[in-house]
Amino acid sequence: MNHVEIYSKKLCIYCLRAKFLFKRMGVAYQVIDVTHDSEKLSEMHSRSKRSTVPQIFINGRHIGGSDDLAKAKRSGELNSYLKI
Repeated sequence: MNHVEIYSKKLCIYCLRAKFLFKRMGVAYQVIDVTHDSEKLSEMHSRSKRSTVPQIFINGRHIGGSDDLAKAKRSGELNSYLKI
């Protein structure tokens, strides 16, 4: 089973886009809301070396943001990350 983590903020259209893609694929994900949580935001920076949301991790591997996720979907890499 895959472990998908999405660092997200409320009202972030890019975060919603990433969540919708996983939902459409039938892939469960964990949302880590960094809207008002400086500890989780710091954790996201530390793990991804990026400051924008969403930041997506699949099975511990950093995928990137919404555009990176869409690119992986188009290229077919996302299926290999998810082992499907």
